[in-house]
Amino acid sequence: MQFSLEEENMSQIATENGATDHQSAPHQLTAADRCDACGAQAYIRVVVKNSELLFCAHHGRKHQEKLASIAESWHDESSRLLEDQRS
Repeated sequence: MQFSLEEENMSQIATENGATDHQSAPHQLTAADRCDACGAQAYIRVVVKNSELLFCAHHGRKHQEKLASIAESWHDESSRLLEDQRS
């Protein structure tokens, strides 16, 4: 499975068939959502076997290759990092 991530979109869902679904996107990740690896603010939500994993942008990219083959969906809001810097 390969995920296509478009930086200009704030949030996207990439599914197993490669489609990107903006209509059924889950709630926007907030500062209360924390990375499962390090505790930083989460910007990436991955669904694997009906379980949710949250990652900061760094750990999401680090684990993306391994998770791609088993992830049911990939929700990436890391483009918000660039928006926050521009403000």
